[in-house]
Amino acid sequence: MEWFNRFKKRKLNPPEKKLDLPDGLWVKCDNCKAIIYKKEVIRNANVCPKCNYHFRISARERLASLFDNGEYTEFETGLRSNDPLNFVDSLPYPERLTKYSKVSGENEAIICAVGKIGGIKAIIAAMEYKFMGGSMGSVVGEKVTRAAEKALAERLPLIIVSASGGARMQEGILSLMQMAKVSAALARLDEAGIPYISVLTDPTTGGVTASYAMLGDLNIAEPKALIGFAGPRVIKQTIRQDLPEGFQRSEFLLEHGMVDMVVKRKDLKDVLIKCLRFMVG
Repeated sequence: MEWFNRFKKRKLNPPEKKLDLPDGLWVKCDNCKAIIYKKEVIRNANVCPKCNYHFRISARERLASLFDNGEYTEFETGLRSNDPLNFVDSLPYPERLTKYSKVSGENEAIICAVGKIGGIKAIIAAMEYKFMGGSMGSVVGEKVTRAAEKALAERLPLIIVSASGGARMQEGILSLMQMAKVSAALARLDEAGIPYISVLTDPTTGGVTASYAMLGDLNIAEPKALIGFAGPRVIKQTIRQDLPEGFQRSEFLLEHGMVDMVVKRKDLKDVLIKCLRFMVG
């Protein structure tokens, strides 16, 4: 039993003391999987400093980053979705709206605001992906339409920042009708010679892509944003073929003439100012 006695006498190393780090101090990059200090990511415009992956940001963060001094005046704040179809899936539609309002802190999936960009007064409508995946229902369509009408009435350039999973199924055909309504409002802007710039972020899909997201006088995308109508998995299953590398990403669309430029987030405001000065001129 000599080996047993030696084992008992052996001095065991004390367990390592765990570091008690506060929650939210670090973030993991979805692309390169690096663990990064959160404040470093925020200082870099919510972009991974290791691989240039653009994290999704909220509509209000977007507005604050684009308007001068982060100052803007929100309008059309009183619109709320109702339940025209009495729709129920795992939750009744009104309960789902309440749930996502708490999650996102917003009443709908888009915020419309007016302010100045590089001293130029403009309207920006920014979509909030955390509200039901930025889905477009009747209220989203109506707010975009009213933003276009305000831009027409006051002759202000319009910028729409899209981040959406497409039309909202809980409102059925009423959601799909928004595509035609918004497109008609943007056509009136075009006829009046008022600039409309579309900014496509990750993801921009479905009925939003099939309507206002691709109708800009200038279509600008963030790097590696997923942009398309149906998702790549659905397309692959439908055509039963492998898709090209980078399919439906910003760079692929730029190469094939579907967007006009791909711009890093930190450069976006400067690019918009240059474009507005040229277009408003």
